[in-house]
Amino acid sequence: MITKSSLKGVLGFFIVILIGIGLALAGSLHGASALGVPIFALAVGLIFSIQWLVFIPAFAMQTEKFFDITGALTYISVTLITVLLSPSVDTRVILLLIMVTIWAARLGIFLLRRVHQTGKDDRFDDIKANFLRFLTTWTLQGLWVSFTLAAALAVITSTTRKQLDFFAIIGILIWMIGFGIEVIADAQKDRFRKDQANKGQFIRSGLWSRSRHPNYFGEIILWIGVAVVALPILKGWQWVTLISPIFVTLLLTRISGVPLLEKKADQKWGGQEEYEKYKKETPVLIPRFFNKS
Repeated sequence: MITKSSLKGVLGFFIVILIGIGLALAGSLHGASALGVPIFALAVGLIFSIQWLVFIPAFAMQTEKFFDITGALTYISVTLITVLLSPSVDTRVILLLIMVTIWAARLGIFLLRRVHQTGKDDRFDDIKANFLRFLTTWTLQGLWVSFTLAAALAVITSTTRKQLDFFAIIGILIWMIGFGIEVIADAQKDRFRKDQANKGQFIRSGLWSRSRHPNYFGEIILWIGVAVVALPILKGWQWVTLISPIFVTLLLTRISGVPLLEKKADQKWGGQEEYEKYKKETPVLIPRFFNKS
């Protein structure tokens, strides 16, 4: 018997696919082709295909340990393949390849180490046993990679080339600031967790005294930097790819990032005086770099 929940799952799966197809069509306009197929569309198709291929052994083994590293490797491999397929490559394209690769490699290694140290990722406890829900989660990762990479892929596959300009310089600086914030925040939390004296406590030092989720703030900023680098190249429907930083922001603040961690923290420390004070005085996302007078 097909349940209402199953129907919603199937509908959600196909909606994600349709959104991905729409993105592929929009980003392919004014772009180069390979073997008669737009390279941008090939990249989006490859992104989803990688997720589905790795999903098979992940579901068979009932493990989530491949999830984050697959996402990171998808960023790197698809960006590199797209560059190799592009008929012309300039400094802006190489710059975007380097930006994406550095970010994805660092985050992938960090997340892989974390999941192997903890032994599991409790986000998947109620998901991985259900074929459709687990498959949809991997499919959503495909959409996540596609959207966040969209602006960079549009530039790499574009038939338009321009020398590095003011936008490139500003974009690089924004990316460096965001990347630095994310790396520092992750390192601070990692050290905090490894200190046995902090067992059962919540972090509220370093950047975490300025924001409850500084790592997410950094990630949003760095993708804004990528979009700024891409700006001078985009035209027509390619402007749709500027949804990249918007999508990252919505995903982290409304869906899978902040809401889940806030709920988990409330369940663990909610009602404790120090935690409630921390929540009241510390912004959720955008850091407060100056103390209130």
